[in-house]
Amino acid sequence: MLAVYPGTYDPFTIGHLDVLTRSAKLFDKVIIAVSNSPAKKPIFSLEERVNMTRASVAHLKNVEVYGFTGMLIDFLREHNADILIRGIRNMIDCEFELSLQGMYKMLMPELEVVLLQSSPNIAFISSTLVRDVIEHKGDTSPFVPKIVYEYIEQHKTKRN
Repeated sequence: MLAVYPGTYDPFTIGHLDVLTRSAKLFDKVIIAVSNSPAKKPIFSLEERVNMTRASVAHLKNVEVYGFTGMLIDFLREHNADILIRGIRNMIDCEFELSLQGMYKMLMPELEVVLLQSSPNIAFISSTLVRDVIEHKGDTSPFVPKIVYEYIEQHKTKRN
Protein backbone atom coordinates (compact mmCIF):
# COMPACT_ATOMS: atom_id res chain seq x y z
CA MET A 1 0.00 0.00 0.00
CA LEU A 2 1.17 3.49 -0.92
CA ALA A 3 0.57 6.51 1.32
CA VAL A 4 1.49 10.18 0.92
CA TYR A 5 2.63 12.39 3.81
CA PRO A 6 2.34 15.99 2.57
CA GLY A 7 3.57 19.21 4.13
CA THR A 8 5.58 22.35 3.66
CA TYR A 9 8.39 21.02 5.89
CA ASP A 10 9.90 24.46 6.50
CA PRO A 11 11.95 22.89 8.01
CA PHE A 12 11.50 19.14 8.54
CA THR A 13 11.34 18.50 12.31
CA ILE A 14 11.73 15.53 14.62
CA GLY A 15 7.94 15.61 14.94
CA HIS A 16 7.64 15.03 11.19
CA LEU A 17 10.25 12.29 11.41
CA ASP A 18 8.34 10.62 14.25
CA VAL A 19 5.09 10.47 12.25
CA LEU A 20 6.94 9.40 9.11
CA THR A 21 8.89 6.61 10.84
CA ARG A 22 5.69 5.16 12.24
CA SER A 23 3.98 5.53 8.85
CA ALA A 24 6.81 3.68 7.14
CA LYS A 25 6.04 0.70 9.38
CA LEU A 26 2.36 0.77 8.42
CA PHE A 27 2.65 1.15 4.64
CA ASP A 28 4.70 -0.57 1.93
CA LYS A 29 5.76 2.79 0.53
CA VAL A 30 5.43 6.36 1.78
CA ILE A 31 5.94 9.43 -0.38
CA ILE A 32 6.75 12.67 1.37
CA ALA A 33 5.20 15.41 -0.74
CA VAL A 34 6.98 18.71 -0.04
CA SER A 35 4.67 21.52 -1.06
CA ASN A 36 5.97 24.70 -2.63
CA SER A 37 3.46 26.70 -0.51
CA PRO A 38 4.46 30.25 -1.56
CA ALA A 39 1.52 31.70 0.41
CA LYS A 40 3.19 30.48 3.62
CA LYS A 41 6.34 32.44 2.72
CA PRO A 42 8.78 29.64 3.61
CA ILE A 43 12.26 30.64 4.73
CA PHE A 44 13.82 27.75 2.81
CA SER A 45 13.37 27.22 -0.92
CA LEU A 46 11.47 24.18 -2.19
CA GLU A 47 14.76 22.64 -3.34
CA GLU A 48 16.33 23.20 0.09
CA ARG A 49 13.33 21.68 1.87
CA VAL A 50 13.32 18.65 -0.43
CA ASN A 51 17.06 18.14 0.07
CA MET A 52 16.88 18.48 3.87
CA THR A 53 13.92 16.12 4.04
CA ARG A 54 15.54 13.57 1.73
CA ALA A 55 18.71 13.56 3.82
CA SER A 56 16.67 13.18 7.03
CA VAL A 57 14.84 10.08 5.81
CA ALA A 58 17.59 8.38 3.79
CA HIS A 59 17.69 5.53 6.33
CA LEU A 60 14.04 4.63 5.61
CA LYS A 61 14.21 2.46 2.49
CA ASN A 62 10.48 2.57 1.68
CA VAL A 63 10.28 6.38 1.71
CA GLU A 64 10.65 8.72 -1.27
CA VAL A 65 10.63 12.53 -1.27
CA TYR A 66 9.24 14.77 -4.01
CA GLY A 67 8.61 18.47 -4.24
CA PHE A 68 5.42 19.68 -5.86
CA THR A 69 3.46 22.78 -6.79
CA GLY A 70 -0.25 23.00 -7.22
CA MET A 71 -3.01 21.04 -5.55
CA LEU A 72 -2.27 18.05 -3.36
CA ILE A 73 -5.15 16.14 -4.96
CA ASP A 74 -3.40 16.43 -8.33
CA PHE A 75 -0.17 15.11 -6.77
CA LEU A 76 -2.07 12.15 -5.28
CA ARG A 77 -3.64 11.30 -8.62
CA GLU A 78 -0.32 11.66 -10.44
CA HIS A 79 1.21 9.09 -8.07
CA ASN A 80 -1.86 6.81 -7.98
CA ALA A 81 -2.12 7.31 -4.22
CA ASP A 82 -5.38 7.24 -2.32
CA ILE A 83 -4.06 7.22 1.26
CA LEU A 84 -3.06 10.48 2.91
CA ILE A 85 -1.14 10.65 6.19
CA ARG A 86 -1.57 13.67 8.42
CA GLY A 87 0.17 14.24 11.74
CA ILE A 88 -1.75 15.82 14.59
CA ARG A 89 -0.27 17.32 17.73
CA ASN A 90 -3.35 18.54 19.56
CA MET A 91 -7.09 19.14 19.29
CA ILE A 92 -6.59 22.30 17.23
CA ASP A 93 -4.67 20.27 14.62
CA CYS A 94 -7.37 17.61 14.76
CA GLU A 95 -10.18 20.08 14.05
CA PHE A 96 -8.20 21.62 11.20
CA GLU A 97 -7.42 18.22 9.69
CA LEU A 98 -11.06 17.12 9.91
CA SER A 99 -12.04 20.25 7.95
CA LEU A 100 -9.39 19.53 5.33
CA GLN A 101 -10.51 15.92 5.15
CA GLY A 102 -13.99 17.04 4.15
CA MET A 103 -12.60 19.10 1.29
CA TYR A 104 -10.26 16.31 0.16
CA LYS A 105 -13.08 13.76 0.18
CA MET A 106 -15.28 16.03 -1.96
CA LEU A 107 -12.49 16.34 -4.52
CA MET A 108 -11.33 12.71 -4.29
CA PRO A 109 -14.02 10.47 -2.75
CA GLU A 110 -11.81 7.37 -2.79
CA LEU A 111 -9.22 9.07 -0.56
CA GLU A 112 -8.59 7.66 2.91
CA VAL A 113 -7.02 10.00 5.47
CA VAL A 114 -4.98 8.54 8.31
CA LEU A 115 -4.42 10.87 11.27
CA LEU A 116 -1.39 9.92 13.35
CA GLN A 117 -0.92 11.58 16.69
CA SER A 118 2.54 12.91 17.49
CA SER A 119 4.42 11.24 20.30
CA PRO A 120 3.47 13.16 23.47
CA ASN A 121 7.02 14.16 24.39
CA ILE A 122 7.48 16.08 21.13
CA ALA A 123 3.90 17.15 20.36
CA PHE A 124 4.77 20.81 20.98
CA ILE A 125 7.31 20.92 18.14
CA SER A 126 6.25 22.64 14.94
CA SER A 127 8.02 24.12 11.96
CA THR A 128 6.66 27.50 13.09
CA LEU A 129 8.43 27.10 16.44
CA VAL A 130 11.68 26.11 14.68
CA ARG A 131 11.49 29.08 12.29
CA ASP A 132 11.03 31.36 15.30
CA VAL A 133 14.11 29.85 16.96
CA ILE A 134 16.06 30.37 13.69
CA GLU A 135 14.83 33.97 13.46
CA HIS A 136 16.09 34.67 17.00
CA LYS A 137 19.40 32.88 16.32
CA GLY A 138 18.68 30.15 18.85
CA ASP A 139 19.66 26.50 19.03
CA THR A 140 17.44 24.33 16.80
CA SER A 141 19.24 21.07 17.59
CA PRO A 142 16.57 19.72 20.01
CA PHE A 143 13.82 20.16 17.41
CA VAL A 144 15.18 18.94 14.06
CA PRO A 145 17.07 15.90 12.76
CA LYS A 146 20.85 16.28 12.96
CA ILE A 147 21.20 16.72 9.19
CA VAL A 148 18.66 19.59 9.22
CA TYR A 149 20.44 21.22 12.17
CA GLU A 150 23.74 21.02 10.27
CA TYR A 151 22.10 22.51 7.18
CA ILE A 152 20.61 25.38 9.22
CA GLU A 153 23.99 26.08 10.84
CA GLN A 154 25.84 26.03 7.49
CA HIS A 155 23.36 28.43 5.92
CA LYS A 156 22.95 30.95 8.76
CA THR A 157 25.34 33.37 7.10
CA LYS A 158 23.29 33.32 3.88
CA ARG A 159 20.14 34.25 5.79
CA ASN A 160 21.63 37.27 7.62
